[in-house]
Amino acid sequence: MEVKAGFKETEVGVIPEDWEVRTIAQIAPLQRGFDLPSSKLKDGIYPVVYSNGITNHHDNFMVRSPGVVTGRSGTLGKIHYVEEDFWPHNTSLWVTRFNGNFPKFIYYLYTFIGFERFGSGSGVPTLNRNDAHEFRVSFPPSPTEQEAIAEALSDADALIEALEQLLAKKRQVKQGAMQELLTGKKRVVESGKWEVKSFGELFNISGGLSASRDQLSSEGHCYLHYGDIHLSNKSFIDVKAEFQDIPKLNVPLNKVSTSSLLNDGDIVFVDASEDDEGASKHVVVVNPDGIPYISGLHTIVAKSKTDELNNLYKRYCFQTRAVKKQFLFYSVGTKVTGISKTNIAKITLPVPSVPEQTAIAEILSDMDAEIAALEAKLSKAREVKAGMMSVLLSGQLRVYSGE
Repeated sequence: MEVKAGFKETEVGVIPEDWEVRTIAQIAPLQRGFDLPSSKLKDGIYPVVYSNGITNHHDNFMVRSPGVVTGRSGTLGKIHYVEEDFWPHNTSLWVTRFNGNFPKFIYYLYTFIGFERFGSGSGVPTLNRNDAHEFRVSFPPSPTEQEAIAEALSDADALIEALEQLLAKKRQVKQGAMQELLTGKKRVVESGKWEVKSFGELFNISGGLSASRDQLSSEGHCYLHYGDIHLSNKSFIDVKAEFQDIPKLNVPLNKVSTSSLLNDGDIVFVDASEDDEGASKHVVVVNPDGIPYISGLHTIVAKSKTDELNNLYKRYCFQTRAVKKQFLFYSVGTKVTGISKTNIAKITLPVPSVPEQTAIAEILSDMDAEIAALEAKLSKAREVKAGMMSVLLSGQLRVYSGE
């Protein structure tokens, strides 16, 4: 293959002519951190950097900033950049010398390399420092070019951080709005007194068709496994829009109880969770076309008895603190929290008029749309940064042309 002008062929691939191939030991070597038993930890201002990052502060430090640290045992691969004097814990490896290189560039370079590749051991994973030190990589020798690359990637990180903070704020605002709107503390439509209804009054409650994850494939009818409810960050499933991604179970529909077939507006709760937060996990089914959709293992199906609840409103009304507390109250178990069909029927919730439900749901749906747009923007920013790292740290794209 012909090498284009300004580049050269090396043992690590094609790189710019003025770049070099060096080992990590030559670039910025690593050393094991220092012991600090929890009994010796004293509250202070200096960060203690463990394999998974900064989780404590101490009254003393061992290394002057800036620092680049990675996990030695336990959590491997993640690279941490430290801007304060710090104590690298003995579960970590820290850069002892930058050898005239720009520290923030070393942080990005080591992140790009992926230090998890140097892991060894079958029990507690451990990073093999010797293997890391011998690893060879293309490298720009000019600290000025290193700084230019680091600045470009830092700008990308700043955008990502700003989007993350804005997204967190929007989510907090939505949570606050839900607590006010769904409890009647703040009214958007004055439509009289709210009623309090039990699940048993509002819904016919049944179970799903049990099938293991191993039985699912891309053939058959759509199947809702309780694990997919736990993994979802949404409160609804649009069967038509998500059809290709929904797991399938190859079973004749005449073998499935009608109570386990999900219609538009049905709500599916999990009946078991490994944590308290997951005890009330649920999704509302969006299925106006009546596509066959089977509720599965460890699910509780709630089908409306009446038209007292707006379908869009159902996405939100079970997410208040008061309703979640009731789920926990009626749940049983130690390692796994579970709720029965009998107990879920006892849970109550306030029910405003349908016009007020509609107004509330529209406000919260608009907030969801804004959050979804921010999530998409954040995802795109992360993709762009990953692309930038690939071209900048390999020399395919230059942001500096020489002294």
